[in-house]
Amino acid sequence: MIALFVFREKLRGFYGKYDVFITPVVRFVLGFLAFHLINRDLGYMTRLNSILVELVLALVCSVLPYGIMAFLAALMILAHISSVSLELALILAILMVIVGILYFGFQPGDSYLLVLTPIFFHYNIPYAIPLLVGLAGHMASAVPVCCGTAMFYIFQYVKQNAGVLSGDTSAELIQRYAQIVRSLLMNQAMIVMIAACGAGVVAVYLVRRLSVNYSWAIAIAAGVVAQLGMIFMGDYVFDVSVPMGSLITSMLLSVVFALVYYFMAFAVDYSRTEYLQFEDDDYYYYVKAVPKISVSMPDVKVQRFSRKEPEYLDEDLPDDDDEYLK
Repeated sequence: MIALFVFREKLRGFYGKYDVFITPVVRFVLGFLAFHLINRDLGYMTRLNSILVELVLALVCSVLPYGIMAFLAALMILAHISSVSLELALILAILMVIVGILYFGFQPGDSYLLVLTPIFFHYNIPYAIPLLVGLAGHMASAVPVCCGTAMFYIFQYVKQNAGVLSGDTSAELIQRYAQIVRSLLMNQAMIVMIAACGAGVVAVYLVRRLSVNYSWAIAIAAGVVAQLGMIFMGDYVFDVSVPMGSLITSMLLSVVFALVYYFMAFAVDYSRTEYLQFEDDDYYYYVKAVPKISVSMPDVKVQRFSRKEPEYLDEDLPDDDDEYLK
């Protein structure tokens, strides 16, 4: 166990020393994944569907805030969808404006969640995002998570209905608008997952702030229960079924992600908990102090010993000594 804590301290030290280089690399990788998945799932505009475009946009995002990354991703999405259906692109533009208002109004520091959430959904580990965000973020962080969830299901809708959406008969214009709005807003699977992600974030956040031992571990369990509860409720109310094997596998992987993050960021020693009491003129204060687990890095010094050779040559020795050596 000590070896794991030593490894954690080494990682922290490495990040603290090279964070100027690590942060742009992380932004570049996240941006490249986002633009690549957009081109892979949509990719209807051939000019944007290029690895060179993805690399250039990711390089730009590596030196800019996450909000710019989300903005560029939204523009790419609208460009691809406009090649299929201008009506759907207009509706999505309005929805994105609403998302932007919600984002800047509630939690403007979590714009990376708008990009990261669809990526986790794409790799079939969506339940990890509520657990991680609940541990590290705020209750309002549920808003960008839910918006990112909605964007993923919009991608799926466009992929599945691209042929229908590409029709341009003017007589069907009003009907297509109504069908698009109804399909987007009444997507029961999307509603269930938005509720599950939001409930997971809120549950983890509320429980991990409690003054109880192992509150972070309990919060992870509470987030899992909250998400499963919403999914089973959706199965009962909306008849939205989730494959049990995929659900269990994804949930277990999500718990592993959350436990690794908990170990790296919140590991504390409850055996050395202290309870403090002090007062001022108006209040008495009762404080519970739990020390973080920290280990000192091993300081290894290697001392080398070498045999010192004689500084004189054989020919400089006296004759008697030469005989002795022979």
